[in-house]
Amino acid sequence: MEQHSLVLFGKKDLKWIQKILPPLKKDEILIKTIASAISIGAELPQYMETDITEEVPRYPKETGYENYGEVIGIGGEVNSLAIGDRVIASYGHKDYGMIKADKAIPVPHDIHYSNALLTILSCDAGKGVLKLNPKETDKVLVTGMGTMGLLTVFFLKEYMKVKHVDVIEPNTSRRDIAKLFGANKIYSRSDECPEIFYEYGLECSGSHHAFKTLQHSLVKDGSICILSDGNKDKLQLEPAFYEKELKIVGSSDGYDYRKHAEWFFTQTKKTPFLHKLFEETISKQDLIQCFEDLSEGRINPLKVLVTY
Repeated sequence: MEQHSLVLFGKKDLKWIQKILPPLKKDEILIKTIASAISIGAELPQYMETDITEEVPRYPKETGYENYGEVIGIGGEVNSLAIGDRVIASYGHKDYGMIKADKAIPVPHDIHYSNALLTILSCDAGKGVLKLNPKETDKVLVTGMGTMGLLTVFFLKEYMKVKHVDVIEPNTSRRDIAKLFGANKIYSRSDECPEIFYEYGLECSGSHHAFKTLQHSLVKDGSICILSDGNKDKLQLEPAFYEKELKIVGSSDGYDYRKHAEWFFTQTKKTPFLHKLFEETISKQDLIQCFEDLSEGRINPLKVLVTY
């Protein structure tokens, strides 16, 4: 079977390449992609060579990491999945994916792929929240209402049941959706935030200015979790960090994707607004043009849904 993959060969240089897939190994599955997504905060800096974590980019690079598809082949020792099952996986912008069966997340057939695709980032956000482990009565401040910030608010409100979650977001349209996701107070500017008020903060903006505000807004002995990729600004510690003896933790991959998915898929039925994160829908054939449009600022969606 021939696989088509979207590969980055240099700055703004995307090409589709083809290769013949090898036979399935005994513990692998073959997935036909139905939908994927562009995670703009992570992928666009690589496309534009503005990712500060990679001073000397190496090419070629595979692109993407969120996929929803149908299992069309299984290895001889796979008994956890069957032909026809729907799964979430992570193999990038490809029309077919071949992965270890235990890396796939089963998806009920009644869950739409636009919701299912969000489970990976939702689990990543959840891990950061769980590291802080705020109580229902604690006050939490979240910076940046991109996809990660909104899913962080969602997890705080729906899973942790935190009553007081405020956010900072200068973009008007994103402030509107933050309210929908459960944010209490929404600040458009950092200087609107109260100082020495919040027990916990979560940095989802990638902006040092927002990170500085978190440090000033937390109480003594407060804790901050950095969920942003750190690929835009260098995040620096302020005098307030030392004066208040704040704690800081980083968080990356999710805590348990399958366990999280069980909760998340149930929750999506109660919160149909989740699909609003996908403000742009394109077909696979439009991926290269979409990256160009994103880089030129012609479109500015929270997240892009890609159909195959």
